[in-house]
Amino acid sequence: MSLSQDLVQSIIRQDILLNDLSDQELAEFCQQANAAYRDGNPIISDQDYDFIYLAELNKRLPQHPLLHSVEPEGQGFSDEKVLLPEIMLSTDKAYSWAEIGKWIERVEKACIEIGIDITTLSIKATPKLDGFAGYDDGQHLYTRGDGKKGSDITRVFDRGLQVFNLSDRGQGAGEIVVKKSYFEQYLSSDFEYPRNFQASLIKEKSLDEKAQQAINDQAALFVPFAQLPVWQGSIVELTKNFENIVTEVLSLVDFDVDGVVFELTDPTIKQHMGANRKFHRWQIAFKENKDKAQVRVLGVMPQVGRTGKITPVAELEPTQLSGATIVRATGHHYGLVKDQGLGVGSIIELTRSGLVIPKINKVLKPAPVQIPDQCPSCGELLTWESDFLMCLNHVNCPAQVIGKMEYFFKILANNDGFGIATIKKLYDHDIRKISQIYTLNQSDFINMGFGDKTSANLITQLQRSTTEQIEDWRFLAAFGVNRMGTGNCENLLRSYTIKDIFTLEKTQIADIDGFAELTAALIVDGLANIREEFGRLFHYQFNLELTQLSINANSVLHELSGKKIVFTGKMQGSREVMKKNAKNLGIQIASSVTGKTDYLVVGDKVGQKKIQAAEKFGLTILSEQDYLAMIGE
Repeated sequence: MSLSQDLVQSIIRQDILLNDLSDQELAEFCQQANAAYRDGNPIISDQDYDFIYLAELNKRLPQHPLLHSVEPEGQGFSDEKVLLPEIMLSTDKAYSWAEIGKWIERVEKACIEIGIDITTLSIKATPKLDGFAGYDDGQHLYTRGDGKKGSDITRVFDRGLQVFNLSDRGQGAGEIVVKKSYFEQYLSSDFEYPRNFQASLIKEKSLDEKAQQAINDQAALFVPFAQLPVWQGSIVELTKNFENIVTEVLSLVDFDVDGVVFELTDPTIKQHMGANRKFHRWQIAFKENKDKAQVRVLGVMPQVGRTGKITPVAELEPTQLSGATIVRATGHHYGLVKDQGLGVGSIIELTRSGLVIPKINKVLKPAPVQIPDQCPSCGELLTWESDFLMCLNHVNCPAQVIGKMEYFFKILANNDGFGIATIKKLYDHDIRKISQIYTLNQSDFINMGFGDKTSANLITQLQRSTTEQIEDWRFLAAFGVNRMGTGNCENLLRSYTIKDIFTLEKTQIADIDGFAELTAALIVDGLANIREEFGRLFHYQFNLELTQLSINANSVLHELSGKKIVFTGKMQGSREVMKKNAKNLGIQIASSVTGKTDYLVVGDKVGQKKIQAAEKFGLTILSEQDYLAMIGE
């Protein structure tokens, strides 16, 4: 799907409201806005992109590829890409102190796992530059690209670009930026955003006079991250003085910044925490939008999700907030409606910070509420599950059926055309399952009212979805089983093949690190519900990239195969190598000691909590040398 320019401009002007966009339209707009931003021609402000559109995408489609891959840099450059000297990942983001607190909790857990006292750790904070990311190896300068491959833009240095602080080249990752004061005085009348100007420095075309002058004036610079001014202190200091530290760091440079980056400095904890596909776990960026408003509620409408959850949507008096007109906001659940009095005439505190934008912080003045007793989509009686109001008519509720079919194609993320409008039209012609869609031919689509060209394209996209390779965990996640997001699917498929998972009992799943008994029970029930539909679709031989099993073919021969082991303390060898070798033997690696743990392997400087837990559960405690002897090393 490609949005028309008229629609894009309507979204930018906010003639079309956020809640009126379909999921597919929202995703496409985010992709276009992201591409324009990365190419140096932003169509909306960075603040609006982060706090409105991307936040809403995260709310609706948390598994969308845009949220789980390194953002491409400089798409307008040459198609010729080269491997970067080292991988350049994105930075995880937090939008509140509570989220920073959760990151610190993860750091604390990692410290316990390897026997480090968290109070001894040092954290550094640097301004998060809003420029063009690049990597300078001393000979060449590359764009970040997709994090692994980028374009050679060494020509920028050939044009006279200097390194910040007149320091040497070859300092690795950094950003091309322009001084904020210089931009406002000399360039703001010609360029809407600094980003537009920075792009003009990088493009292959010859520089215009203003760009060359900025380089000559050393107002346009390459700033290595290693050259950024730093606040450094302990986690205790950060906790006590967070707001002042953020304010201080944001004012350290004369460049556009859009946050503060916090990162650990200890190499041991950094290696242990590692990274995922998108970002380093030992690093996080804080971005904040403090704008709030008091708004009157005009009405509260129920909205049905694919899982049957009924979400209250508050219709509001039109309110300007951070440059946008807000007329609707999604409530958390009907428990909030009931407990806080979210109804017609109530006054709420509305904000555009956090992951759900716009967000209802709290009800300031309650009003009488209306709690629906019937599903607005199918008319079935609703049921309370904790704070959530649910429609349990999962098989025949139109909103749920449509939502599940749309979700399948979104999570596959290897096809176009099967957005909400297409799925609704298919539903109107008695299509109720994904497997039915794959039986359709071009004539079937035409007979349903799709045009000839559209029908041909839909068939092409169905074929593409089966032939273009995707990960097996993504295919499994697309079925929308409760508690089976992409992460849990990948974790499950490290222990069992996708063909074997439907025969698993809950105890087998609960034995996998990361799965509790309640989650395992829900997964077993969920897999049973999709088994028939899964078999129908598996018949189409999707091109699946199979997850590598943690247990190899020979692992069953080892006495520790299937045992659960926790490593703690400082090891003489590489902990990561030890874990990898253990997995090859069929050993399950756990991070915390529980009654299900079989062995605790200890190195130096071991935390007493794990020793005490091991003794409490009667575990076998092994030294590193004893463990290595057991596995024959």
